[in-house]
Amino acid sequence: MAETYTPQVYGTGAKATIQRIGGHLAGMIMPNIGAFIAWGLITALFIPTGWLPNAALGAMVDPIIKTLLPILIAYTGGRMVHGQRGAVVGAVAVMGVIVGSDIPMFLGAMIIGPLTALILKYVDKFTEDRTKSGFEMLVDNFTAGIVGAVMAIVGMWAIGPVVRVVTTAAGNAVEWLIVNNLLPLASVLIEPAKVLFLNNAVNHGVLGPLGVAESVKHGKSILFMLESNPGPGLGLLIAFLLFGPRPLRPSTPAAMIIHFFGGIHEIYFPYVLMKPRLILGVIAGGAAGVFTFMITGAGLVATPSPGSIFAYMAVTPKGGWLGVIAGILVATAVSFAVSSLLLGFGRGEKEEPPEDTPQAAAADTPEPAADRVEESGANDRETQAQPVAKEA
Repeated sequence: MAETYTPQVYGTGAKATIQRIGGHLAGMIMPNIGAFIAWGLITALFIPTGWLPNAALGAMVDPIIKTLLPILIAYTGGRMVHGQRGAVVGAVAVMGVIVGSDIPMFLGAMIIGPLTALILKYVDKFTEDRTKSGFEMLVDNFTAGIVGAVMAIVGMWAIGPVVRVVTTAAGNAVEWLIVNNLLPLASVLIEPAKVLFLNNAVNHGVLGPLGVAESVKHGKSILFMLESNPGPGLGLLIAFLLFGPRPLRPSTPAAMIIHFFGGIHEIYFPYVLMKPRLILGVIAGGAAGVFTFMITGAGLVATPSPGSIFAYMAVTPKGGWLGVIAGILVATAVSFAVSSLLLGFGRGEKEEPPEDTPQAAAADTPEPAADRVEESGANDRETQAQPVAKEA
């Protein structure tokens, strides 16, 4: 399934391995982008700071982000490994990770879904030749149920806590940079954390509360803008549109609209996972944007949720438009420049000539008949000359 959304990776070595892992991660996310968009639309419309605040409809936001999306990711990851049976046990196992944590467990879902399906795959191989005729359905159902239940417990007691530790460590590191006035360097941790789908933990767990406290004192806060800036992602997508793999370029215009206007930053994460070196582009763009926000004194009055340009404008204080727009534009330009450089400005993405081009047609055209006649005539003359030579 990953091959549907990512280029085929050839070769061996660390680079190819990382690209394959990124392709599988993207394969778990891309089929579920519609669910991410649905959640983003509900969030943008019905949360208290949205366009149409509605407490009843806004109650869907938290269950979707914490339960539905992790289940879909684990389901898709399990299906990639072991078909429908893998999908089912992956969805069951991820419930342990979800229930054992109070943060969105996207990373946990991407781990436990394929892992559970892989375990069931080996169990099926073991029982396949040892199951007597007539007991196949009974054995298959019980093995899937046992594996799913055991892995749900493992997820709750082992995988979930590990993911929480990673999330907490990332949040603490960002907080340390904030306390020591090293905000541009925060992008070194924030951008990789976003690509690993820890953006909600960093934004709402660390930056949001600190930004609220600062906003109460000063009427605005730059902390609301560290993770939610749409500039780095937009710059990366523009670079992908111009210089990325040709089969993927047609998908980027829609991704840019969803990302910049819809605020669904998750849409560009798979592009980074496909080519991990591009993380340097979004880090550079994020740092440049934060630096611009600092020198212009920009800030927002609340968290822009989701992180779209419309949400940014809605929570920009009076007189603060210039700094906010400048930070987004600088972040976009820097991210585009660095990402384009890392993509080699498209030099490695030369388009192959179509099959119906003159060159391809010439290569496939058989030799002219006249040439074959001449060769045939020469062969006949040689054949006739041989007896003459013998007689002589």
